[in-house]
Amino acid sequence: MVDEFSLIETYFKDIPPLRPDTRLGVGDDCAIVRTGDNNELVITTDILVEGVHFLAATDPGDIGYKAAAVNLSDIASMGAIPAWATLALSLPHPDHKWLKAFSAGFINLLSTYGVDLVGGDTVKGPNVITVQMMGKIESGTALSRSGAHQGESVMVTGSLGDAALGLKQLKGELSVNSPAADYLLSRLNRPTPRVEEGVLLRDLATACIDISDGLISDLGHIVKASGVGATLELDQIPCSPPVTNYQKATGDFAPSISGGDDYELCVVVPEDAQQEAVDRLLEVGTQLTKVGVITDGERVEVVDPLGQSKTDPSKGYNHFE
Repeated sequence: MVDEFSLIETYFKDIPPLRPDTRLGVGDDCAIVRTGDNNELVITTDILVEGVHFLAATDPGDIGYKAAAVNLSDIASMGAIPAWATLALSLPHPDHKWLKAFSAGFINLLSTYGVDLVGGDTVKGPNVITVQMMGKIESGTALSRSGAHQGESVMVTGSLGDAALGLKQLKGELSVNSPAADYLLSRLNRPTPRVEEGVLLRDLATACIDISDGLISDLGHIVKASGVGATLELDQIPCSPPVTNYQKATGDFAPSISGGDDYELCVVVPEDAQQEAVDRLLEVGTQLTKVGVITDGERVEVVDPLGQSKTDPSKGYNHFE
């Protein structure tokens, strides 16, 4: 199957770095470059496309917010502090009302996390938003996807599946009564980047990734990069009441195991550091839940409450399917 990850691996991942200050290149949530002092720079880029990542009718303030949030989430997954961003906009025409609302949503969230907008570009074309974000971190301390070891715990922040149900609702595939409807849409359109949580977990976790394409898919990147396997316990995945009710009524667990856009963190933590990790995040009001364990296998396996393997779980979002 062709997907964005196989394309990256085939054409871009194995290009050797030419510079000695490139510490981590293609293949993680962020690149890492040395800056010559005791700090390193982490760099990420994300694209949002109308019709793929947001609908034409979506509030432009929400679009601006999300454009910032998804990049902040990548910075968070490395345990870094976000600092600078650039913005490139492709627009079919200069809609000033749309731009005013978009820029407010974008800049307000950047300001919340102390990020300066330092440049970018605008062109005429389809509605496409590209953000590059840079953050700072002490040399050698950044989290990555490649540090997980057999026997360690797989944990996630917050709850999963909310954004997937919000999208179903937006598309008219699901009817949810308010205020659950408002909650699900807010989780889809205005996810919370777990920046503070990433910093708090940096010295405890051995691997981390943000959940953008679904838990199975994103944990799969950790598994592949670390050369391990993982088992997920279906009944341990934290879900909000609307998602829990949906899954009980339908038997469809796809929102929580393969639904994208939640932008929670999936972290791998040694067993003896698990309680401290939970306690640290509770101090900032964030739930951290153990959902599985790292194994000596080569893939992510999902088991139900009876220990039976779910042999055909959805793999998560694929841009080229």
